[in-house]
Amino acid sequence: MSRETLETKMTNLDEASSLPSSLPITPRTVTVAPTFHFDDQFGSLPITPRTASVAQTPSVVSLPITPRTASVAQTPSIVSLPPSQFHSPSLSRSPLLNVGDHATSAANRASKTPRSRGLTPRFITPLGSPLRKALKMTRLDPQDAWLPITESRNGNAYYAAFHTLCSGIGIQALVLPVAFTILGWAWGVISLTAAFVWQLYTLYLMVQLHENYETGIRYSRYLQLACATFGDKLGKLCAAFPIGYLSAGTCCALIIIGGSTAKLLYQTLCGATCSNPKPLTTVEWYLVFTCVAVVLAQLPNLNSIAGISLVGALTAVGYCTALWTVSVAEGRLPNVSYDPVRKGTQVARIFDLLNALGIIAFAFRGHNLILEIQATMPSSEKHPSRVPMWRGVQFSYLLIAMCLFPLAIGGYWAYGHLIPANGSMLTALFAFHSQDVSRSVLALISIFVIINAVSSFQIYGMPMFDDMESAYTTRSKKACPWWLRSIFRAIFGFVCFFIAVAIPFLGSFAGLIGGIALPVTFAYPCFMWLKVKKPHKYSLSWWVNWGLGLLGMGLSGILVAAGLYVVIDTGVKISFFNPQ
Repeated sequence: MSRETLETKMTNLDEASSLPSSLPITPRTVTVAPTFHFDDQFGSLPITPRTASVAQTPSVVSLPITPRTASVAQTPSIVSLPPSQFHSPSLSRSPLLNVGDHATSAANRASKTPRSRGLTPRFITPLGSPLRKALKMTRLDPQDAWLPITESRNGNAYYAAFHTLCSGIGIQALVLPVAFTILGWAWGVISLTAAFVWQLYTLYLMVQLHENYETGIRYSRYLQLACATFGDKLGKLCAAFPIGYLSAGTCCALIIIGGSTAKLLYQTLCGATCSNPKPLTTVEWYLVFTCVAVVLAQLPNLNSIAGISLVGALTAVGYCTALWTVSVAEGRLPNVSYDPVRKGTQVARIFDLLNALGIIAFAFRGHNLILEIQATMPSSEKHPSRVPMWRGVQFSYLLIAMCLFPLAIGGYWAYGHLIPANGSMLTALFAFHSQDVSRSVLALISIFVIINAVSSFQIYGMPMFDDMESAYTTRSKKACPWWLRSIFRAIFGFVCFFIAVAIPFLGSFAGLIGGIALPVTFAYPCFMWLKVKKPHKYSLSWWVNWGLGLLGMGLSGILVAAGLYVVIDTGVKISFFNPQ
């Protein structure tokens, strides 16, 4: 090849380099590569300034192309997250996620993949965790979207306050003056205050343990947290029976109390002028109460009964306030005494004291429902559910303290040791003031008690409804239909009715039951905190939780023994299938 041919090729390259950068690069640029081969072949030729221009030519053409390539590469960056993380509840406060709630990315709209909506269930726990930074999402059991406790996560601090107040104040509070007759003024107030502070502390622990930030799991049921903490076998062994009693057993007791109070209301309103020659029997009043409770139990989930819990909370505050105000207003009974009741041997007195502590412990139940109530709330990394839950708990327990302390102190001041041993403030009011207080006031208090009992039946029965539906969904792998749900709840209600009729003397075992259920409220939360949070050894938290946990377990064993002794020693009027 001659020098003239090379110069001609160089001229063509110069003309190509002078073209605008916006023009598309033609295959002519491919000829640049052979140019260097020619230089290698004719290395003896002198290198002219044209050679530098040839070397610069590709850089001039590639400069404007480089940012364009980068801008095109940055455009689809929105699809860099996997679909499972894009639809993660941590990006939304909505508990039941709809894919339409998020602005769907262009890539997702273009893909139209049928399975994109099913990659992540809509009900997975909306809890942020460090694993989410590694793009690994933690998911709950799919059947949680079908169960009444976790079906709806639209709760808030107000709903939490309603549920906690309705479950925290109950008929069990009316027996507190009975404990004071044995403990006396000083030890009665000290024991009540210590129990209140203790259970409020363990309640705080439960609220904090609901969300595990390391695994991203929300423990929506007390038994679930117990099994995760202590192991499946030990957790069920320790917590299954107390939780079962606190749910089903409480519903049976509510039927007894509600039915008996309904009969008392009828007698109060009719009095001696009752024209019905055959009024309803006690069993028939039990049945009336059960039918009303079963009808209300058809509401689908825990969030749907928030209004019922509000009504139950207001009526609980109403009858507690009315009972102690009316009793104090009527004044002390004649010949009333405040000396602690001491009878029998020294051993009998010790067991009486322990039984009184069991009665106080029995008044503070409801911890078995705290995790269930908190499970109805949405939760995310920025908005964890523990914040609104604790606000609701603080407000509700302020009202609970304003009800329990005046009720115990005022009732003991008004009746002293004359209050019935196996009775309550309600029976004492009707026994001593039925002729002094107007029938309208007595009827209003009775109505409040009945409404509160019906409302409490719903929230205490919800864990049992959840268990029954869980057994169905586990086997069938689908949601429970509405008609089967109705059958389940009706069966549960009438089984409780049968137990209430068969064993109408459940109220006589308040101290024994308080000892059995005590670890659920006072001991287990401390051990759960030690197991999950793992505080530093010999730190203040370590000492406090070990001390309270061991003390709670010790008290539970002693109170169970004391409750059995008192039941055997004093005797219980056994009347199977014969409610009075």
